Amino acid sequence: MLGALLALASAAFFGLNNATARRAMIRGSALQGMAITVPLGVPFFCLFALFFGGFGALAQWHWSAWGWMSLAGVMHFVIGRYGNYRATHALGATLSTPVQQLSILIALALAVWFLDEEITPLKVLGIVLIVFGPMVVLKRRNRAPAPATHKDFHPRYLAGFVWGIVCAVGYGVSPLFIVYGLGADGGVADGVAGVLVSYAAATIVVLVLIALAGGRGFLAAIETGAGRWFLASAAFVAISQLFRYIALALAPVSVVVPVQRLSVIFRLVFSALLNRDYEIFDAWVVITIVVSVLGAVMVTIDAAWLASHLPLPAAFGRALF
Repeated sequence: MLGALLALASAAFFGLNNATARRAMIRGSALQGMAITVPLGVPFFCLFALFFGGFGALAQWHWSAWGWMSLAGVMHFVIGRYGNYRATHALGATLSTPVQQLSILIALALAVWFLDEEITPLKVLGIVLIVFGPMVVLKRRNRAPAPATHKDFHPRYLAGFVWGIVCAVGYGVSPLFIVYGLGADGGVADGVAGVLVSYAAATIVVLVLIALAGGRGFLAAIETGAGRWFLASAAFVAISQLFRYIALALAPVSVVVPVQRLSVIFRLVFSALLNRDYEIFDAWVVITIVVSVLGAVMVTIDAAWLASHLPLPAAFGRALF
């Protein structure tokens, strides 16, 4: 029970992270957000690794684990997060959500191809529901939109979809690299160490990008208001990851992962509270997000665990799982 509650708390803070990052993006840029949120992850997860024995795990790693975790960090925290920021800036946090959910399909396809995971009828149904989301977003583009109340915000669908796909690729590929890095015997300490290495590798790339963009002059150009929201986003995503790893230490992955998918719902709620003037809200957007969450849960939930906990008729269970 505690593990599920911590997973729910992780989902809530991740949704709050998305909403605050969206608020920061009103006056800031994606690279400015990266300059703040990525490097701040390193000291936080140093403490996290100290608490969970991550440094001891690092001492036992093969060099290949360092490489895979570094690649995972660049894919997730540089490419994926940058795409997330740009997509959110173009579409808002609500409209960009169904597009970014495509990362689950990429991760699933790679797991099937490289890790020999199986596709069940339940997963197929989940895939259909996830794909439904971007199709509805594209369809509503041709309708007269229910605009955000702020007159300066107009969704840019092409840019939003392009960067949303970049985000999906970054977020979808990184789990495969993490699995390769952890290996068959990886535990909680290895996982925490992996996040630290991933953040450190991403930070090196971000520092290079900052230097190319102007170094101190680039950082000095960050507006105070945007900087504060990016700082809040960095804190919230770090807390989310903290709760996530503790939850994984206390509860099965089949419980934690589906509960964490509720972060999309929290994103919708916090976006309505913090960014109402800069978002698109209508019935179709809300329905699309809910449907995509349901599809994500179907794709990620462990079929054996679900079958053992639901009183389904035997024939129905065989058909789904």
